[in-house]
Amino acid sequence: MIKLFIGFDPREAVAYHTFCQSVLEKASQPVAFTPLVLQSLPLYKETHGDGSNTFIYSRFLTPYLCGYDGWAIFADGDMICRADIAELWALRDPRKAVQVVQHDYVTKASTKYLGNKNQNYPRKNWSSVMLWNCEHPKNRILTPEFLMAQTGAFLHRFSWLDDAEVGALPREWNWLTTEYEDNYDAKLLHYTLGTPCFKDYREAPMADEWHRHHERAEAGMNV
Repeated sequence: MIKLFIGFDPREAVAYHTFCQSVLEKASQPVAFTPLVLQSLPLYKETHGDGSNTFIYSRFLTPYLCGYDGWAIFADGDMICRADIAELWALRDPRKAVQVVQHDYVTKASTKYLGNKNQNYPRKNWSSVMLWNCEHPKNRILTPEFLMAQTGAFLHRFSWLDDAEVGALPREWNWLTTEYEDNYDAKLLHYTLGTPCFKDYREAPMADEWHRHHERAEAGMNV
């Protein structure tokens, strides 16, 4: 069973359902979907005042929510999966505490969806897709109380880990649309500047892929 935790923001709930649709269409193994909804995390209270979405810090609860056992994937909700999620699952490396696409780029836009600031910072977008080794001993520090006390810089830079414990994933598993050139061979499209559900991004690069999956999700709900 592949455990998939997905960031859920009520302002773009349609993005979550569309992403799930894209995963289900191609998955060759059972997938357990868990949306990270703040009100469903009673021991965690969002104490941070920054962030462009509601799951910006709760994503780091994934090992805790798994009882520090086994493996799990976290992914932002503004994505489309174009390949079998089992291919990502197969990249698990027990020597690492977490595995991410190690982006190294400067953003093309100073603002993103809903007028949020889009600043450059070290390891930007590394935490938007994480293949978690939940039972790695260093991840046991990730409790609700610990996360509520940490800064965004500490968490998103994986500062509780040594650099060697942060493994790399192929960039095709977190392809930043608009920021990178269009790539229809990419396995996971990330609409990091804005999901095409927002009017300002309806015609953004590679938005057609998102709209096709959204249409199929809607068709299923209307049966």
